[in-house]
Amino acid sequence: MRAISRQEVHVYSRPLRYRTQSIRLPDGTLHSFRSGEEKGIDVRLALDVVRLAHRAEYDVGLILSQDQDLSEAADEIRVIAREQQRWIKLACAFPSSVSSRDRRGIDKTDWIRIDRATYESCLDLHDHRR
Repeated sequence: MRAISRQEVHVYSRPLRYRTQSIRLPDGTLHSFRSGEEKGIDVRLALDVVRLAHRAEYDVGLILSQDQDLSEAADEIRVIAREQQRWIKLACAFPSSVSSRDRRGIDKTDWIRIDRATYESCLDLHDHRR
């Protein structure tokens, strides 16, 4: 995040919340593990998308998510485009393969499918726990 913030990108971060999850394995044993979950990022993203469009700071927005909650922000972008009588394009990019469970992008956006290898090469595998 530091590297991209030096390139004049506004960076917001939220702490991960770690919860213990349990799954039953095929042999019947119970396996527990800690899983990190982000909270509040979708709200922050929706606010930024709408605010920046309202200020006419972009014509094309790319969201790297499949979170359908963001379709409401996409609706608002359409309203802003009509009110300001200008063209605004909103797209979402997401990993896609024959084994993907979710093959849909965010409703009311253009969908950009990313191959699994490209997506995985972008993953941050660093353990950010203190």
